[in-house]
Amino acid sequence: MDLTPYGYHVDATTWFYLSLLLVLAVFFRFHRVWSLRNIDLALLLCTSPGLLLVQSEDRRMLGFGWLFVVSGIILVRLLFDSLLVRRPHTTQNLNAAGMGFLCAAAFVLLSMHAVSVPLPESTEHTLQRADDLITRTDRTEAEEEIEDPVELEAGPTPAVIGAPIKVMFDHLAPRVMAMTAHLAVIVGLLFIGRNLFGDLQLGLAMATLYSLLPCTAYDVGEFNHVLPAALIVWAIVAYRLPFVSGSLMGMACGTLFFPLFLVPMWCAFYGRKAGVRFFLAVTVVFAALLTSSLLTSADPDSFWRQTIGTIRLPVLAFEGGDQVDGFWNEGEYGSPYRIPVIVGYFLMLVALTIWPRNKKVEHLIANSAALIVGTQFWYPQQGGVYLLWYLPLLLMVVFRPRLTRLERLDDTSENTTSAAMPLNEATLPNRVMGGGQLQRVQLYR
Repeated sequence: MDLTPYGYHVDATTWFYLSLLLVLAVFFRFHRVWSLRNIDLALLLCTSPGLLLVQSEDRRMLGFGWLFVVSGIILVRLLFDSLLVRRPHTTQNLNAAGMGFLCAAAFVLLSMHAVSVPLPESTEHTLQRADDLITRTDRTEAEEEIEDPVELEAGPTPAVIGAPIKVMFDHLAPRVMAMTAHLAVIVGLLFIGRNLFGDLQLGLAMATLYSLLPCTAYDVGEFNHVLPAALIVWAIVAYRLPFVSGSLMGMACGTLFFPLFLVPMWCAFYGRKAGVRFFLAVTVVFAALLTSSLLTSADPDSFWRQTIGTIRLPVLAFEGGDQVDGFWNEGEYGSPYRIPVIVGYFLMLVALTIWPRNKKVEHLIANSAALIVGTQFWYPQQGGVYLLWYLPLLLMVVFRPRLTRLERLDDTSENTTSAAMPLNEATLPNRVMGGGQLQRVQLYR
């Protein structure tokens, strides 16, 4: 039985125009056209034309170039975010009830779209690995005979999470997996707005904008790309508990490669003692995920192919030939130009890890997003199109107020919570209540 209404179909271009009108109507600040919020909205919406160009046959390289330029502007915006000290707490053009309804309606439309579109190849491969985990079957030798390998193969975390979903939902499992990951991101953004930003309306705004943006709809079935972002979002929600946050980050490191680059900076954020707990949790969870591959490995060679073998070294070395489909697959953009890009990225990684020394949550969010955006420039396979990796973190940067009291857990005051500290009234965000009066909102409830 078809789960979608008869004849329901929204193509990529139509979704872009409808989303553009809704996003502008709800979030655009018409009384201050040249505001930071409007510039951020313009950057978010400018990514969609690049994704549409990438989907066309004759304009793919133009689309990759478009995405590289927009990603570069976003990266500069994230690197200079800490210098933008004036963060006025602004309301949206729609009240909380309206945004809640719009967010729920957009999620339903995304679910219908996920059922109607073809299943991504990466999600099919993850579902097969989950089924192998349940039946303890080794298929590594059969996978080596496939001429066209998976575009970006994930680690063991998606298979471990997808295994119980496969048992419960069977044929609908891939759709349920994808929408569960999106729902985890949406709920995580709500908790970020309520607990960290001090206003649930900001959480609703981030969740609504996440559901409305075209890039979410274009890759709605990409479970492997949404899951690491959802785990990182919940690691930020639980940042006061280093072991819980580290466990979530360890699971994120077991999805794709890019969360591994966040671990040094997060350890520096937590300081010495709390950083040790965080890194220990990352290591324990990551090791537990690797041991799950033993259940489907017939011999050591099979285990090696299921773990280290998932990293396609020829592609990372820009020697993948026809396997590489992206900005770097043309000869004129070859090895002489990619070396400084890789060197610059790792210099940025070191700089953001050691500076600023006393990091706050606002630095953690913005720098994590910057590091993920930076991977789009040197990763050759479809570079620039993986917006769902950093979209939730970018939305946090766009909507966050000043968070001067949300500091790291240092060695001297790691057992002291912000709830017990006296809060400066000037640093508390305000929101407009029903009677038109301003009421102070506690950062933690």
